[in-house]
Amino acid sequence: MDLTRRRLLKWTALGLTAGAVPARLLAHSMSMPAGKMTGSALCKHAATEPVTLPPMLDPTRLKAFVDPLPIPSVMRATHGETLKIAMRETEQRLHRDLKPTRVWTYGGSMPGPTLEMTSGQQLRVEFPNDLPGKHFLPIDHNIHGAEKDQPEVRAIVHLHGGRTPTSSDGYPDDWYVPGKSRVYEYPNKQDAATLWYHDHAMGINRLNIYAGMFGLALLRDKHEASLNLPRGEQEIPLVLCDRLLTQDAQLYYPVSGQPDAPWVPEVFGNAVLVNGALLPYLGVQPRRYRFRVLNTANGRFFHLSLRGHRPFLQIGSDQGLLAAPVTQTSLLLAPGERADLVIDFAELGGQSIELMNDALPIMQFQIGSGKANDTSQVPAKLRDVPRTAESSAVKTRVLTLDEYADCVAEPMLMLLDGKRWHEPVTERPKLGSTEIWSFVNLTEDTHPIHLHLVRFQVLDRRPFDINTWMDSKTVRYKGPAQAPPPHEQGWKDVVQVYPGMVTRIIATFDGYAGRYAWHCHLLEHEANEMMRPFEVVA
Repeated sequence: MDLTRRRLLKWTALGLTAGAVPARLLAHSMSMPAGKMTGSALCKHAATEPVTLPPMLDPTRLKAFVDPLPIPSVMRATHGETLKIAMRETEQRLHRDLKPTRVWTYGGSMPGPTLEMTSGQQLRVEFPNDLPGKHFLPIDHNIHGAEKDQPEVRAIVHLHGGRTPTSSDGYPDDWYVPGKSRVYEYPNKQDAATLWYHDHAMGINRLNIYAGMFGLALLRDKHEASLNLPRGEQEIPLVLCDRLLTQDAQLYYPVSGQPDAPWVPEVFGNAVLVNGALLPYLGVQPRRYRFRVLNTANGRFFHLSLRGHRPFLQIGSDQGLLAAPVTQTSLLLAPGERADLVIDFAELGGQSIELMNDALPIMQFQIGSGKANDTSQVPAKLRDVPRTAESSAVKTRVLTLDEYADCVAEPMLMLLDGKRWHEPVTERPKLGSTEIWSFVNLTEDTHPIHLHLVRFQVLDRRPFDINTWMDSKTVRYKGPAQAPPPHEQGWKDVVQVYPGMVTRIIATFDGYAGRYAWHCHLLEHEANEMMRPFEVVA
């Protein structure tokens, strides 16, 4: 079966067979505004050749809800000891009826073990790199940091959402090779939150994460413990990702058809994994459960709901609890984002209900019959989340999100503020200062933008005229500012930056001085230069 890159990406996104791809999906959807493309200068490679796919797995032919939801093991340092989690290759069965899949992992499983941490108590974790010396996914040596003279297998761990000194933050250039090890120190001087850890090696973290290198980290504090939220067996992680699998259940990473430049701008899979399993089920009691939901996908936004749009509560986002619960019937979760949810199954005793991504089920809750003694609660007030006053900002930065296409409208390069990673640092906030960052999205994609080190609040989004910007670098607004919805009014570290909008955030750069990264969390964008350093100066 032959498919071009664009056909492959759109086909896999929708789970369609090659013959069922509508013609309208073959048009490119990520070009620059009409008349403003700089394409011809970017025609660096020969025209794309057809991609010959191996026989691919159709997940819809698997029997659903026959595997129990795997629960990642938990690691905590009870006496201040250093935890040790090795990066290593293993095989993992993703469904009862599939052969084991080769994956790269933290601690021998995908996801890796859940780190349990306490606010104010430092945690030390050693991450030895015990990976093989050769990568099993396609490296593009044209990408910065992945050149042919660089080691093929490299890794560095980033605690996403952690307020961490730069020496332990997982700076992309600080990678180390198989046979080496490193100890990371996490001070945890921050509020309770749902964090996660993943690979961040320059140029290849899109491949390392796709291979399975990610895990959850739960930071707890006394205030959260006092709220009597569901806990213990009633607190469940749901780590989501999508993958492409061959018929023999091996990971397939799509390529461009250009042997010397295999990078693709988007990766979508038709096999959605929950805690590393395809279409699992979870047996629950008819009572409240708390779910820590994390999107680790390379590029997919998950549009989550319960079948029938049964309501649930969202009590937290990236950086911890919201001020008050928000009733939701659906939730759009971008790569890198987290959501803290409470679902009450009390009225569903003896029934089952599916968790959906758009119209497709990804797992099933099977509710026991009878009544459960549920002493948990969800308070009407969860915590104080004072809004940061715009007047406290000492500087406002206007930063563009840029995409450059080649002569046939294929995306070739993504940049932040028109700059590449290796260019001089231009964002240098002072330690302890507050700034407003205005993201001007000139592309046709929504980009989840993540800042390391800090938490921030979303101020607003406002439509603007892209043509005016392209002509004069002037922002001309086309409508009123739109306040973030209630579930985005807590503390965040990833913000969805919509196309044709200026998205503003406000952040205080406290914690530590040093050099950090900010980037798009669509991993293929991040790899192809949509990442920049910033430096907090004392």
